[in-house]
Amino acid sequence: MLLSGDYEPLVPFFNRIGVKQFVLEYATPRAGDVEVVGKSLSDREIGLGVVNPRTEEIESVETIVRYAERALKYYRPEQIFLNPDCGFGCFANRCVNDEESAARKIRNIVKAAHYLREKYA
Repeated sequence: MLLSGDYEPLVPFFNRIGVKQFVLEYATPRAGDVEVVGKSLSDREIGLGVVNPRTEEIESVETIVRYAERALKYYRPEQIFLNPDCGFGCFANRCVNDEESAARKIRNIVKAAHYLREKYA
């Protein structure tokens, strides 16, 4: 069974641990809104999951930018790192995604990052 719900139950724990960056999944609706952690953890960095490695759908640059701009309500640009939810690894004999889809998703993350750097530099 997949986990469900946002990160709210974990925020008290997140506040107590001494890490500089949280890498969290936000490319699927089940993660909730970045506001949940942003209100409490804006003094840290966030690795913001912006593409779902488990789907064949290629997230557009515009979609990735929207995810990042929501995080900008709580984090400074230099605190945000764009990344995929989880990873593109293989489990047993079943890869999470094919190489071309993974490469296209990563290319769109890079394009979104360039756009955001120009806009918010």
